[in-house]
Amino acid sequence: MGTLRRILGYTFPYWKLIAVSLVGAVGVAASDSAIAFFIGKVLKRVFTEHSSEITFSTGPILGGVISVSSLSIYHLLPIALIALFIFRGVCRFIQQFCITFAGQLGVQGIRNDIYQRNMRLSLRFFNNHPTGVLMARVLNDVNMMQNGMSEVMMCLFRDTLTAAGLVGLIIYLDWQLALITLIVVPLMLFPTRIIGRHIKRLAKLGLERVSDISCILQETFSGIKVIKAFGLENREIDRFKTANLRFLGFARKTLKYEALHTPIMEVITSFGIAGVIWFGGSHVLSGRVEADAFISFVFAMGMLYTPIKKLLNVYSIVQRSVGAGERVFQIIDEKPEITDAPDALSLDRVRGEVEFREVSFSYKDEQVLRNVSLSARKGEVVALVGPSGAGKTTMVSLLSRFYDVQSGAILIDGIDIRTVKLEDLMRQIALVDQETILFNETIANNIRYGKTDASDEEVERAARAAYAHDFIMEMPEGYRTNIGDRGVRLSGGQKQRLCIARAILKNAPILILDEATSALDTESEQMVQQAINNLMSNRTTFVIAHRLSTILHADTIAVFEKGEIVERGSHHHLLETGGLYKKLYEMQFQS
Repeated sequence: MGTLRRILGYTFPYWKLIAVSLVGAVGVAASDSAIAFFIGKVLKRVFTEHSSEITFSTGPILGGVISVSSLSIYHLLPIALIALFIFRGVCRFIQQFCITFAGQLGVQGIRNDIYQRNMRLSLRFFNNHPTGVLMARVLNDVNMMQNGMSEVMMCLFRDTLTAAGLVGLIIYLDWQLALITLIVVPLMLFPTRIIGRHIKRLAKLGLERVSDISCILQETFSGIKVIKAFGLENREIDRFKTANLRFLGFARKTLKYEALHTPIMEVITSFGIAGVIWFGGSHVLSGRVEADAFISFVFAMGMLYTPIKKLLNVYSIVQRSVGAGERVFQIIDEKPEITDAPDALSLDRVRGEVEFREVSFSYKDEQVLRNVSLSARKGEVVALVGPSGAGKTTMVSLLSRFYDVQSGAILIDGIDIRTVKLEDLMRQIALVDQETILFNETIANNIRYGKTDASDEEVERAARAAYAHDFIMEMPEGYRTNIGDRGVRLSGGQKQRLCIARAILKNAPILILDEATSALDTESEQMVQQAINNLMSNRTTFVIAHRLSTILHADTIAVFEKGEIVERGSHHHLLETGGLYKKLYEMQFQS
């Protein structure tokens, strides 16, 4: 119930729509009760009596009678029925549209919240959760919640009010027969709860299998080039079919329980209907109950079981929605690992002096850095080299607070970065990664990721400094050219130069270059290196490079091995020392 209340809580801000829907639900319920009440009297007088006048009693509350000639009934009844059903249809439309729209607005809020929470979570969270799983939570799980919310809101108003109106009517007509009718309702609850528990469990497991399918789709579509290059299409097709078959197993079980629910309800309601016909028929024959009252009662009873069965059926839908809601709220309730301190400091543009002081860090049980100390003065270039897995990328990730140090501290201009607002810290650092991340947007907007409010002139200046302007102007629409998913229409060198233009536009005092030229050919590397030189000007720069030719002129080269700095100094100094750096250098340049 806590999860359900939380789901429905997203619709409470739209209480005006809910109130209008409630008015429509009252109209539907009143129409159903009116139809059931008058149908018995009309049928009895029209088909069993031939008096020139038909009398309707308005009951003890209103008092009096309404008399209509039997001849006019044939003319009035069709018109009255049409008018009543038009009124009922209008009320039903108002009720259903308003409540489902309120539910849709609530679901929009849920989807916004889960996406916003995802954006606020730390990098470690995304490393531990596959992209396909997170996509499934935002899309499939929320869609299942949406279906549940719509059904719950509609049934909560329309069917509950309709059932309440019809219950009042059958009690008014014959309270003894009403008890027989209602005695079967508690019997319906027991199988409904059992089936609902199974459906909730299967819904959660089924959503996990859908997440597996989402992961396969994300991996295969993003890696389609590799799949085709190795001729593994059939392997991936078989992999998808296997995952789809696992999902089908849970779907089959869910459908089995849902299909079982309705027949069980119908069997149980048959006892109530049989009891009413047996006892009610004997009462009519003995003269204790009027025939018109019994006809109205039977008609109302038949109409009553419909909303009751809907309300019980919606329990299964609610269980699916709650199962999906638990998975969604698991993400929404996830606490970000990296947050601002309560008394976080604001930080204006810094000079760019950086110090790593006795820094240690581990990924779970794997220690990556051990008491590492390193400093860079304003405008210096510090290169980080060493074997793969030595801790170089982790160092710069800690500087950007993608993770927090576990011991030691990182300082910028003498200020511990953990005491600074994250937003202000991010303004001080620009990143050019080995993985060129571009978006399915225009070239100009991709460059503007460095400064979202930049003018066209600023974008062009950044592109010229990155040696990207010439190839941009050769594109069909220049800076307004859409580059496709992940920049698929561009070469590796062109992608990298756009990323460099983005960093130039940001104009941050601290720059991180993580293997920025590792995947480029010689010609592209030379042009990108010229762009990087423009970018590095007057900035404190940390360069991670396996190509040692790109860092020969660095002010300081720090050589990492197994999470520690084993050597440091200039290029010539390290060659003279004859340690690991010289070994790496000779391996690359021995030819």
